[in-house]
Amino acid sequence: MSVSQPSIFQRISTALVQWIDADYCPDGAAKMRQEPDKVDWVRVLPFVVLHIGCLGVIWVGWSPIAVAAAVILYFGRMFAVTGIYHRYFSHKTYSTSRLGQFLLAVWGGTTVQRGPLWWAYHHRHHHRHSDDEHDAHSPHVHGFLWSHIGWITSRRNFPTDYSQVKDLAKFPELVFLNRFDIIVPAVFAGLIYGVGALLEAYAPGLGTSGPQLLVWGFFISTTALFHGTSCINSMAHLMGKRRYKTEDDSRNSFILSIICLGEGWHNNHHRYQSATRNGFYWWEFDPTYYGLKALSWTGLIWGFKRVPQSVLDEGRHQEHLETVAAAARAGSAGPSPSSLKKVVPTAAALAVGAMQAAHAEAPDKAAGAAQHQDVSSLAAEAPESKPDRQG
Repeated sequence: MSVSQPSIFQRISTALVQWIDADYCPDGAAKMRQEPDKVDWVRVLPFVVLHIGCLGVIWVGWSPIAVAAAVILYFGRMFAVTGIYHRYFSHKTYSTSRLGQFLLAVWGGTTVQRGPLWWAYHHRHHHRHSDDEHDAHSPHVHGFLWSHIGWITSRRNFPTDYSQVKDLAKFPELVFLNRFDIIVPAVFAGLIYGVGALLEAYAPGLGTSGPQLLVWGFFISTTALFHGTSCINSMAHLMGKRRYKTEDDSRNSFILSIICLGEGWHNNHHRYQSATRNGFYWWEFDPTYYGLKALSWTGLIWGFKRVPQSVLDEGRHQEHLETVAAAARAGSAGPSPSSLKKVVPTAAALAVGAMQAAHAEAPDKAAGAAQHQDVSSLAAEAPESKPDRQG
C-alpha cells in the first residue's frame, strides 16, 4: 500500500519541532516509519553543525588540557554507549535500581546519540533483522556509507517504537529523557564551556578557555565518538573473523575492540546477546566489562549475566575445527610423496623412541576422550549453530 508523502512545509515544520520534541509526529510515528529512506536535511542540521563545529579548532587552537579532555570524554562516553545504552538498555545484561537506571540514562545522554529508548529500540530491531532487508544499517543491504552514517539521517528512522521497548517505556522519567533528548547534550555542552571559562580565569597557565574546551571536549570528542560507535554498524559486519556460524555476517575484530572498548567482539555478541561481557574468553580485550565490574563494586549495578559454558565450548570446538582444517589444507600443499618417504620413517622412529622412554619413567595413563583418528572428518563436522534470537 502506498503511503502519501507530506508536503515540504509539513516536513520542515515537523523537523524543526523535532529538534526539541523527538516524539512529535503529527501524522503518526507508524506512518513516518513506512516512508522510503531519504535524508531529512532540516532534521539533521544539528548533526551537521556538530561536525562543522570541529573546524572551530582553527580559531581556538589547542592546549594539552583541551586535547586530554577530548580523549577522556571520548572514552568516558564510549563506555556510556557500550556499557549503558548497549549492554543495559538494549540487552539488560545486568541490573540496577530505578535511580541507578535514571543516572545511567543521563550519562548515556551526554553521548549525543539520541535517547536511551530510541537507541535500544533500533538495536533490538537490528538483532531481529541483522543483515536482512529490514536491517536499517546493514552494509550488505544498504552499502557501507549508509550503514555508517546515512541511516541515522533518514526521516523514517527518527521515531521511537515504544511497543518494542515496553520494559523501558513504563518509566516516565526515561520517556522524558528520550522525548526531549536535546536537554542533556545542551546542558553537557554548557558545562564544558563553563569549566573552560573557569580554568581561563583561575588557572590561566593551563592555556585553555571556554571556546577551546567546547570545541575539543564537545564537538571533536563527540564527532569522533559517533564515528567510533558507527564502526560497529558498518565495519563489524565486514572485517574480522567469524568464530560462530550465526545467521548474519557479524565478525570479531581486536582493532574495533580498542576503538569501541570491547564491542569489536561482535560475532560473540550475536551468538549470545544476554552476556554482560562481549569478550567471551579471558584473552579477548573487553574494557567495557572491566569498567562495569568496577562500577559494580560501588553497588550501583549488580546481577551480571554469564556466557553459558555450552557457548564457550562451542566456540573452542569451532576454532579447533578451523585449525585442523587449516592444517589439512597446508598438508595438501606440502612436500612431495618422494620426500615424505624419507621423512616419515625417521619421524616414526623418533616417535617410537620417545614413547618407549616415557613408558619407562611413568605408569600408563588412561587415554583421553579427545583422540581424533580422521582429520578430514573433523573438518567436516563443524556445528551449524544458530544465534539466540533475544531482543
